[in-house]
Amino acid sequence: MHQRRLYRITWVIPLLVPLGCAQVNPTPDYRRAAEEIMSATAIDTVYDPNEDAEIGRRVAEIVRAGLTAEDAVRVALLNNPTLQAAFYRIGMARADVVQSGLFSNPSLSFSLQFPEGGGRSNLQASLAQNIVDLWQIPVRKRVSESTLTETVLSIGRDGARLAADVKAAYFAAVAADRNLTIAKENLDVARNLLDVTQARQKAGAVGELDVNLARSPVLTAELGVQSARFGADTARRRLAILLGLTGRGEELQLIEPLPQPPEMSLPSDHIVEVALEARLDLSAARQASSAAEQRVREEYLKVFPNIEIGPFLERSESRGQPGRNILADTARSSVAAGGLTVPDIQSRGQRDQARRQEINSILGPALTMTLPIFDQNQAQIAKAEYEYQQTLKQLDAIERAVVQEARQAADQAETAWRIARYYESQVVPQAQQALELSDTSYRAGKTSIVTVLEAQRTLLATRRSSVDAARDAAEAIAELERTTGRPLNALLLQTPAAHPESTEADANAASIQEPTESTMEANP
Repeated sequence: MHQRRLYRITWVIPLLVPLGCAQVNPTPDYRRAAEEIMSATAIDTVYDPNEDAEIGRRVAEIVRAGLTAEDAVRVALLNNPTLQAAFYRIGMARADVVQSGLFSNPSLSFSLQFPEGGGRSNLQASLAQNIVDLWQIPVRKRVSESTLTETVLSIGRDGARLAADVKAAYFAAVAADRNLTIAKENLDVARNLLDVTQARQKAGAVGELDVNLARSPVLTAELGVQSARFGADTARRRLAILLGLTGRGEELQLIEPLPQPPEMSLPSDHIVEVALEARLDLSAARQASSAAEQRVREEYLKVFPNIEIGPFLERSESRGQPGRNILADTARSSVAAGGLTVPDIQSRGQRDQARRQEINSILGPALTMTLPIFDQNQAQIAKAEYEYQQTLKQLDAIERAVVQEARQAADQAETAWRIARYYESQVVPQAQQALELSDTSYRAGKTSIVTVLEAQRTLLATRRSSVDAARDAAEAIAELERTTGRPLNALLLQTPAAHPESTEADANAASIQEPTESTMEANP
């Protein structure tokens, strides 16, 4: 009977194996990370490891049509290999969650010992299950799920940072293209001035000195074109790296110009509130702290690391009975009785009754546990507590840094936007008009070529500075989005009492007098 029970237990084990099979499916977690990235960037396309085969085709279609800044971000979020590699951390974290919810495997012990001289063997068997999983699994799952959420948020933050980097690189490339255009235009202006000077030399109005003075800017402008072309190609290659493209970066078609700076004020206190609420690295740090707190509880539950219970079966050995010689037994019985006597022979019923009275096997519960006498897991508990305190300090450090970063980003954006608008509305037009007036005066013989060259140099420097200011304004937008974790459009909509900015610089700009021909002659 006891053996039949053991056989039943043995047959149950294969039936339990399918129950322990666990599937790791990180697809919903990939979707969560994508949603976090889309929320931070307002881009509707993000890499999915399950769609690797389609990435190349989709990227080629976007690039072929020419890239806006938004298209560039879309390509990067699909094709950047560093971001793609980061997504697989989600799969690993999901595998840890699945593992944390599994019971440890039971242990089966079986031994068979044969007695000397033959007979029935000694059999011992036990099936044991570690039951500490009953109270450790819930805590382990909370730890692993917090870690998974932290991973998802961290990758969301990586995507948001990548988007900001791509926008900054895109507008840096656009600015480099604009500088190349300015360099070519400056070369045309310098050549035109040289042609005018040579024509006036033929007419006897100027000498060789003026021609030499006019030729020098041409040579300088030719070198400037070469330098600007290299700068434009370098900026495009930097952008291509972020986009994960291996083709010639200088062949990328960038079809969006530098953006116009928005005329909105940005209350720094509101920007700080948005950043503290939306920054994914802050959310990830909070999840890391929560996971560390759960690890402290987990270590306390490991004081008893091993408690195993299960059934135990032992069947004792017995020596084999020798065979009977009926004639010899009859002879011995007859001699003992003094006459012919039949030997004692047990019936089948008697033999069965005798066997039932024998104890052949024993079956009962068994308990095995590790006693926490010398090692009570004190060291690991202390380590977990220190780790938890560390995560709290790290969270506090991130929160403080975010506050200052948000204020800095708001101030930087407003300043950059104000400077860019001032260059566009005041400085560049004034320099352009100064060059036109000086050129007109030179052609009429009213001023020297030195005045024209100085006005030309001033205009070139001003236009370059204007492009740099526009680039800084665009990069300030990207930095603001990176700092707050929200796209600019959403940020401006959330800004309370958003209104067009009225600055002291704009008021002062109205008082700047437009240059006249007389002032140009008086002030070359």
